[in-house]
Amino acid sequence: MGLHNAKPSSVKRANILMLGLDSAGKSTLLYKFRYKDAFLTMPTIGFNVDMIEAGKNFTLTFWDVGGQKKMRELWSNFLEDTDGLLYVVDSSDKRRLEESRREFELILKHDSIKNVPVVVLANKQDLPGALNAEEITRRFKMKKYCSDRNWYVQPCCAITGEGLAEAFQRVATFARQYSKSKETFTTLREL
Repeated sequence: MGLHNAKPSSVKRANILMLGLDSAGKSTLLYKFRYKDAFLTMPTIGFNVDMIEAGKNFTLTFWDVGGQKKMRELWSNFLEDTDGLLYVVDSSDKRRLEESRREFELILKHDSIKNVPVVVLANKQDLPGALNAEEITRRFKMKKYCSDRNWYVQPCCAITGEGLAEAFQRVATFARQYSKSKETFTTLREL
């Protein structure tokens, strides 16, 4: 079969980068998005990749990158070509909240994800003392850091699945809008 009659795929793909400190719940969330089950996960050394359909003709590729200290030095290598950042926070771990916020701030300073939409998942809402979405929004200075992009803070619990459908929907919508605007920009540049 000649190449010229291969139908162009109408499926749009978008890359979603999942970051957050180790044990914030990234891999558990990814399993839950995919299988609706909670798995017992091991700390991610390196990264997991999973493709999940988000409606007709739209597929999201999730890059779930390990959050241990030595992995975080590699985070910036994953920023190219990202259509959405999913940043996962353990809302119950007040001890590490500041550390998580610092890493978040560093990531957002990178030019390669300028304007890329951000969804912060305030995970572990089932645990006592977990900070709610408003608290996380304030502590993470979302309005300040994300003034140049679409952003949203979604409370959730990876174990019960609460808030996950909304989070997934939000990420998909943002990524879709973002990749559309990128295409428009490229077209305009080529004119």
